[in-house]
Amino acid sequence: MSSTYPDAATLEQLVSAAVAAPSMHNTQPWRFRLAGDDPVLEIHAAAERALPFEDPHGRALHLAAGAALFNLRLAVAHLGRRPVTRLLPDPRDPGLLGSVRIAGRAGNHTVHSPELYDAIWRRHSSRLPFRNEGVPGPLLLALMEAAHPEGARLTVPGPREAARLLRVTAQAEQRNHDDARRTVESRRWTDRDAGADSGIPSTALGPQDAFERLPMRDFSARRPAERLPARSFEHSPTIASLTTAHDRRCDWLRAGQAMQHVLLVATAHGLRTSLLHQALEWPELRDRLRSRTAPFDHVQMLIRLGYGPEGGPTPRRAGRLFLEEAAPSPRERAT
Repeated sequence: MSSTYPDAATLEQLVSAAVAAPSMHNTQPWRFRLAGDDPVLEIHAAAERALPFEDPHGRALHLAAGAALFNLRLAVAHLGRRPVTRLLPDPRDPGLLGSVRIAGRAGNHTVHSPELYDAIWRRHSSRLPFRNEGVPGPLLLALMEAAHPEGARLTVPGPREAARLLRVTAQAEQRNHDDARRTVESRRWTDRDAGADSGIPSTALGPQDAFERLPMRDFSARRPAERLPARSFEHSPTIASLTTAHDRRCDWLRAGQAMQHVLLVATAHGLRTSLLHQALEWPELRDRLRSRTAPFDHVQMLIRLGYGPEGGPTPRRAGRLFLEEAAPSPRERAT
């Protein structure tokens, strides 16, 4: 890229990095548009890929967009440029969630690490059992430090508090089973054909826990007698809670960036991760996820951490399929 304006191949590389971010049920609910001479790469909500029953306020969609923004920042910095990020840049366009301006040469304060950029392509959720092996304290500290500059806080509670969070998650999972509308919505994005480029294929779905220590999501809403072969998960799961001080749309986007920063640091250090968001879909249960030591914080995500198998990859649509045709820039109109 000889100038700040990306060519077609570079643009597709940037968008491909962005869309490697996680999204609820792998719906990939975003569209991208290149605008202006600066240039600016915008991320817009894709309403047709929203989850109106499981995510009625769009909080999970904003988290996914924030994760995509963080990947985009890393990808721009990987090209040696400075990413300038804006959240909700146009009040007149609520579907425009964020933008990254591709500025001049990257400075010393640009968030960039070759290890994190490489982790973009290796990260995916593992819904399989992890080993009964604790995460070292220095690595947990590194994960906490990754969340802080993005405007969020990551805490790793002890076994008793983690067990409480899992009990609330299990209650939410049972509610999901009993809600016909949510079941239909969830099934739309699972059991996808082998050639599907979105949703969660059966190869990426995990088994259920025979001892019910860990409430893994049962996407097909099977009853116990029909469940997949049961396995015993880790005895004392390591659960991290990602929180923000406020609960506005911009906080959701910040939380998404923090979540992705944490996930990539974990991946770079050989940790497996999965996201437990069932309780976050029910306002009453989400409130119960708050820690007694931080009763006014807003929980945005529970992250399971550990060592174990990678799990099956989830598919991604090609980057070019997310790009919208932008209006001609002033430079193009001049020629």
